[in-house]
Amino acid sequence: MKLSQYGYDFSPEMLAKYPVDNRDESRLMVLNRKDGTIEHRMFKEILDYFNEKDLFVFNDTKVFPARLYGNKEKTGAEIEIFLLRELNRELRLWDVLVDPARKIRIGNKLYFGEDDILGAEVIDNTTSRGRTLRFLFDGSYEEFKETLYRMGETPLPRWVREKVEEIDAERYQTIYADKEGAVAAPTAGLHFSKHLLKRMEIKGVDRAFVTLHVGLGNFRTVDVEDLSKHKMDSEQFFVTEEAAKAVNSAKERGSKVVSIGTTVMRTLETAVSTRGMINPMEGWTNKFIFHPYDFTVADAMVTNFQLPYSTQLMMVAAFGGYDMVMNAYKIAKEEGYRFGTYGDAMLIL
Repeated sequence: MKLSQYGYDFSPEMLAKYPVDNRDESRLMVLNRKDGTIEHRMFKEILDYFNEKDLFVFNDTKVFPARLYGNKEKTGAEIEIFLLRELNRELRLWDVLVDPARKIRIGNKLYFGEDDILGAEVIDNTTSRGRTLRFLFDGSYEEFKETLYRMGETPLPRWVREKVEEIDAERYQTIYADKEGAVAAPTAGLHFSKHLLKRMEIKGVDRAFVTLHVGLGNFRTVDVEDLSKHKMDSEQFFVTEEAAKAVNSAKERGSKVVSIGTTVMRTLETAVSTRGMINPMEGWTNKFIFHPYDFTVADAMVTNFQLPYSTQLMMVAAFGGYDMVMNAYKIAKEEGYRFGTYGDAMLIL
């Protein structure tokens, strides 16, 4: 498969700028791989396709306020910082992206907040856009982290809206978000409401949680035509013994395992053994899934409508079948489905 095969007739108007009023009232396109059919439903009807003891696997990562605005020492030039990951707690070292990158050099000092309450020094150039910062702060680690996050802003995708609004602090998190560390939300999970989870419980549909801290690498542009030459950035993940046991038990009894999003799918396919069972583990994964790929864990998948040429679309097409998925995207545009972070959902059976 080549990069050029993952383009489709896309326009920015297809992207949802706002979430629907209720999480579970987005639209749901259902693709059945066995008979090749497509149905148009509401997301709250998703349980119609599952039975008692089927297992939904969620990503419980939590988005932190990763975008900060500050100024460069001496010149006062405005600088935007995007926190990627904490490298060293004691030294307060962070991997960041800087915009505009060309104005920042090793040794530069940056200041954030009123009265320059938080400072930082550039100590390394890690990539063409990336930097390592050492934050300068008089106080405990807890005070530093609280100050850093208080000044940060929810890192919404640029297309969602021009300004971050209060609603996003809640709606740009899944309702089960728990483990802080993501710079972007696992969007398939945004459709689940408390009411829907309660209905799952009543029906006897099981749930398990894994963690993959979504990084910007998940959205990095693929710039090679030969997909085998693309390198994914590594993202941290955790699969507990409890989660592994839940997935393995479902597989053994013949129940369906449902991956809620591409991040869950990457985690499961990273942690799977040669016997097709999940191992408890933690670490970093740079797994890149594209056609042809033999999926060994999930029987079904929930995903949002992804952007053209994205690694997420490549994974979805590998799971659902390239021709069927690309045709479904054509139909989705004709039917007015909403794409992107706050958009509608697709269920692949």
